[in-house]
Amino acid sequence: MTKLDILVFAAHPDDAELGCSGTIASHVARGHRVGVVDFTQGEMGTRGTPELRLQEAEASSKILKLTARENLGFKDIYYQNDESHQLKLIEMIRKYRPEIVLANAISDRHPDHGKGSSLATTACFMSGLRKIETELDGVQQEAWRPKFVYHYIQNNYIEPDFVVDITAYWQTKIDSILAFQSQFYDASSEEPKSFISDPEFLPFIEARAREFGHKILTKYGEGFNVERMIGTDNLFDLK
Repeated sequence: MTKLDILVFAAHPDDAELGCSGTIASHVARGHRVGVVDFTQGEMGTRGTPELRLQEAEASSKILKLTARENLGFKDIYYQNDESHQLKLIEMIRKYRPEIVLANAISDRHPDHGKGSSLATTACFMSGLRKIETELDGVQQEAWRPKFVYHYIQNNYIEPDFVVDITAYWQTKIDSILAFQSQFYDASSEEPKSFISDPEFLPFIEARAREFGHKILTKYGEGFNVERMIGTDNLFDLK
């Protein structure tokens, strides 16, 4: 079974790319094993199809050099933070045994993002309870609780608790986003316009990254919120 250092949960294909792909790329470059689990196929999105979104996710995964990527097939918009969905996430957490989980924004414009955030938080805690029994491929899984859960910031502005410098990986982030060609601005597209297909959407993503980068005196950054206080025993580890 593949053990990951970081597991990213995302309500929709492209959430991870928009929210934290620079952080993913920077940690992969350091030799860490990173995987993504998408909850839905984004089938309620204005543009594209579930089949196309899966193909685009695969293309992006190659750009980011992910160790693993799975799609749980939850019902877009309608999934909930309930027992059946929690158990599926617990299976993934116990399968990959990550030290760190990155999850959707705590609250956001799209209701699936806040739901995804709370679902990930709940499942990460529950996964550490040995009396919750799960199995994968007929094998009983052992309890596992990630050490940290961090939430990437998406459309709505949330003051970050910390910022990751992604300057060296900015182009990788952009390339991974553009792998989802069906979703973003294309002058030749005849599909209906959507919130994220507006030509000003990707400049907004860059502006946000520049804003977060500015907070830590670098060019580009990605912001995160914490579930619990983080600490250090060495002030020189902080930047």
